[in-house]
Amino acid sequence: MRLAVLGAGPGGYVAALKAARLGAQVTVIEDSEVGGACLNRGCIPTKTIITSCELLLKARELDKFGIELNGSVTPNLAGIMDRKNKVVGIQVKGIRGLFKSWGVTLKAGRGALTSAREIEVTAQDGSRETVVADKIIIATGSRPAQIPAFPFDHGNILSSTEALELTEIPRSMLIIGAGVIGSEFACVFSALDAEVTMVEMLGRVVATEDEEVSDLLERELKKKNIRIITGTGVEKIDRRDDGVHAFLPGGRELVAEKVLVSIGRAFNSDNIGLESAGVTRGNRGEITVNAKMETNVPGIYAVGDVTGVNLLAHVASAGGTVAAVNALGGDAAMDYAVVPAGIFTTPEIASVGLRERQAREQGLSYRTGRIQYRALGRAHVMGEITGFVKIIADASTDRILGGHIVGAHASDLIHELALAMRTGRTAREVAGTIHAHPTLAEVIREAAEDAHGEAIHVPKPSA
Repeated sequence: MRLAVLGAGPGGYVAALKAARLGAQVTVIEDSEVGGACLNRGCIPTKTIITSCELLLKARELDKFGIELNGSVTPNLAGIMDRKNKVVGIQVKGIRGLFKSWGVTLKAGRGALTSAREIEVTAQDGSRETVVADKIIIATGSRPAQIPAFPFDHGNILSSTEALELTEIPRSMLIIGAGVIGSEFACVFSALDAEVTMVEMLGRVVATEDEEVSDLLERELKKKNIRIITGTGVEKIDRRDDGVHAFLPGGRELVAEKVLVSIGRAFNSDNIGLESAGVTRGNRGEITVNAKMETNVPGIYAVGDVTGVNLLAHVASAGGTVAAVNALGGDAAMDYAVVPAGIFTTPEIASVGLRERQAREQGLSYRTGRIQYRALGRAHVMGEITGFVKIIADASTDRILGGHIVGAHASDLIHELALAMRTGRTAREVAGTIHAHPTLAEVIREAAEDAHGEAIHVPKPSA
């Protein structure tokens, strides 16, 4: 069976490799580089830079660990970016190697469907060829959203992609949008000693997270001297000799050397020939699919960001696997019930399942368990006592409905709660599982104990 995959991001390349493992003859069309936005312009490069910044911050407080450093610790942006590029390069080479190992054909060029079974590939030199396939998987991803009021100029008004290519640390940075990407970059530029201001239309930073998580992160950002303005938007910006001027309602004006626009993502569903194949899109431009990742056209599937559902790399990969299995005659379905997510701010944030407000809005009867990082010996050993774990459990069944972590290694720890939810485990079962000491994972067990008022490392409530 011939399968064509349009896009080699985390959805496309995983779909290609899964299909090849199942015996398909696979061709992947990619106009940039394998790995897509996640590997080349998103997840991996940002987290590599964040890691450098976290080490920088830790180095600045070595004296707290009894270590004397003679001399100053300063960021070398060129070195940070060089390491970022090396890490990305290693991953790109790895994917290309896997393609070769499994016999996946990679065609460089921009692909557009000309029918339900054909994709025309235009190479950079203008030459064209047609790929004919029995089944097609569309995995074209997304890009930073742009609105006319904030036009990217590749110099002073930046998207997240361009922020990853800076060669000099700006003296000041205004970030429009305090969501996931905006908050991560705020931590980066603050660590690099830039003066950072964030403006967010909604009432709090990372507003999709649990309120308690947002509150703690906002406090920590302010401790880093990051200025946060919520509940308002930027009406317009103007480039001048002294920097970029941003105008807020009521006559407020902000000035910064650089502006990072982080207001969401746009779907890469235009100019890929959907009309020629008869594939329909939703109101936002997303390709609509069912649980099997099928579009309205038999034999054509879509996965990842371009479907508009959970714009996360690991969701794209899961969807790619489902689409590949079904394209080869299987019967797989996508399940979004348990999707862990991480935000790589300082401190980290991770979540899975329901936020407490969602449990309230749904009229659920539930209990919560909370434990502070500072209750753990391991947290003190690491010097990472900021943060907490919050578990939401059904009041009658005790099954875990949601979990929220803010603190060191949150993105790693969340998977215990994700697995518990996936397998229908209860808070008591998690609490009854012996956790190694001293580890950060103990915070999960104690939060589960606290859901029943039984946590050991919690002071007795006052009468």
